[in-house]
Amino acid sequence: MAQETSIGGVYEVCIGTKDPEALVKYWERFGYRVGRTGELDERQAARLYGVNSKLKSIRLYHLDSDHGLIRIMVWDKPVNEGLQMERMNVLGNRWGAMMTGDIYNIQNHAEEAVAQKRPVFMVEPQRAEIYKLEKRPTPFLDNYATVREMCLIQPETRQIIFQRFGYSLKNYGLIDEQSFFKSSQITHVGMVIYRNQENIDFYGSVLGLLKVKENENYDSDFSNPSSKAIFSLMPNQKYGATDFDNPKSSKNPAEALSGRLKIIWFAPESRLDDKFEFSKPGSLGYSLYTYRVKGIDEYHKRVKASKASGLTEIITNEFGEKSFSFVAPDGYFWTILGE
Repeated sequence: MAQETSIGGVYEVCIGTKDPEALVKYWERFGYRVGRTGELDERQAARLYGVNSKLKSIRLYHLDSDHGLIRIMVWDKPVNEGLQMERMNVLGNRWGAMMTGDIYNIQNHAEEAVAQKRPVFMVEPQRAEIYKLEKRPTPFLDNYATVREMCLIQPETRQIIFQRFGYSLKNYGLIDEQSFFKSSQITHVGMVIYRNQENIDFYGSVLGLLKVKENENYDSDFSNPSSKAIFSLMPNQKYGATDFDNPKSSKNPAEALSGRLKIIWFAPESRLDDKFEFSKPGSLGYSLYTYRVKGIDEYHKRVKASKASGLTEIITNEFGEKSFSFVAPDGYFWTILGE
């Protein structure tokens, strides 16, 4: 008899660092708090993550969210410096998006950091219409449903930060109003690949995620001001997107649950740099995403029967949780945790 199975939204964004204290202080400003800690010796870390290094990890929580958490990973011997200041238009890119109630306060801090010549790359808040409008609003009279979104890249953090105007989604991001930057948990994470439908569909057919949206073609290019700015697009570059959610989510945006996986797929002629080596465990910065499941043995069987590679056995992670890792057909490294 097969195990009962379920999967939630993206559980964690994992960040490699040499300075956990500084990283914890940073994320506390966005409403995160220290939760569990754990360690693995070199042999155990090699079995689960493919990294010959001791590991200490810190899990950060946000309010009572069961997804969008952060895991800080302190490697005794990091493999490389990670993505560092790479822009968004590279293969292997990772980032986390979060909602704020005060985007211009964050912009103020980012501009001051740039003025102080700190390693910060910022795209100032761009106006974007997430949902197609039936008709253009009459300025100053009609409601205008839109967002402002900014990109904030630092050596160990890669954030898309957005603020909603004229609408709300009750289950897609919960802001900690007491936090310094009035921010939510990470509402979705992102990846960048070349378009390959079989690789994209792995997340639905094997992991059982709900495909809530998929562009029919490349709908973002150099002519789109927001896309051009956020993704540092060149004239030859264009992309589309596929969104995968918790199966309990909905294709109706008003009922959607946060915890989304957003796959950005570029046209082959976009000629992107390949940075997969710098966004996997052992790297500094954003280097791993995780999902939490019920019925981990069944998920292991599904992944084993798929075109994924590098599948590990099910072993115990640094928090005492059953876990296994693999590389998806698109090249991204994943770890699955059991409830």
